[in-house]
Amino acid sequence: MGTIALNARFYSHAPTGMQRYGIEMAKRFSSDLHVVKPLVPLRGPEGHLWEQLYLPAASRGRLLWSPNNTGPVAVERQVCTIHDIIPLDRPEWFNARFSAWYRWLLPRLVRRVRHIIAVSEFTRQRLIDRLHVDPAKVTTVWNGVDQEFRPRSAAEIAAAKRDLGIDTDSYLLCVGSLEPRKNLPRLLDAWRSAMPGLPSDVHLVVAGRKPTGRVFAELKIDAPERVHFTGYVKQEQLPALYSGAVAMIYPSLYEGFGLPPLEAMACGTAVVTSNTTSLPEVVGSAALLVDPENTESISHAIRTIVLESATRDSLRAKGLVRAETFSWERCVRETRAILEAFA
Repeated sequence: MGTIALNARFYSHAPTGMQRYGIEMAKRFSSDLHVVKPLVPLRGPEGHLWEQLYLPAASRGRLLWSPNNTGPVAVERQVCTIHDIIPLDRPEWFNARFSAWYRWLLPRLVRRVRHIIAVSEFTRQRLIDRLHVDPAKVTTVWNGVDQEFRPRSAAEIAAAKRDLGIDTDSYLLCVGSLEPRKNLPRLLDAWRSAMPGLPSDVHLVVAGRKPTGRVFAELKIDAPERVHFTGYVKQEQLPALYSGAVAMIYPSLYEGFGLPPLEAMACGTAVVTSNTTSLPEVVGSAALLVDPENTESISHAIRTIVLESATRDSLRAKGLVRAETFSWERCVRETRAILEAFA
């Protein structure tokens, strides 16, 4: 496997979503890959220039694996992991420069590389339908969930809440960067509608970093009462934060996979999520599904998950079983087989 180079530009970014995938996979491949990364963190145009101009020479003589939606167009001997094609499907969620770059890059990249790994069957089908990729050229390999995501003790939950300034024992949790596709304005409207019918000690906790304007369109937030924004939460705090929640609420408009619902299920937390894109594929029958574009659908699910303990208990049990279907070890094993086939 030393003949395979890893495009490790993802180390320049805070570990969310795709970056988490890259880190988890690199950790498990260990020394089997030749890791190529910038000497200093590079983001934005500088990162793209490094990837397109420096990386082809640095990886020469090896198969290149680019695990995070991008890669050098000049390199044909390459396998690329595609998580989603959101900039093509929903360019209005991004600033004009970012979406224009990916509209140029992605069609050329998927035509150029030898093989594509899609993180969900939904993403695989979007590549086939939107970019006319040959179905034989793209293989679905689901993401995994780390073993650290498991039900945590009351003491660990209390410590995480204290560190994050959460002052209630009853909270619904939404995890994800505060970008347009996460659907936060509708969630807050649904919370505002549901709140009068909920116990007064139930709060909504929103955990996620506010993104930079270099990538995403501006998101206006009008927060009602009993909503707590934690900002970015470190991965080591997430299992306890999930475990302490009454339920996880994730009404995202578009996901290429959707790690937070899976992580919540692995922590024994009931999940409410969207009935669109990849999310039903990930949660199966182990979550309460909503129409993410219908505020009343989200509001009704909030009332149900808070007020109906039997529903929560059933979803917790199903979620724990469902989460066992996913592991990074399986993901590594299936990915390794693909890389070796094209090395």
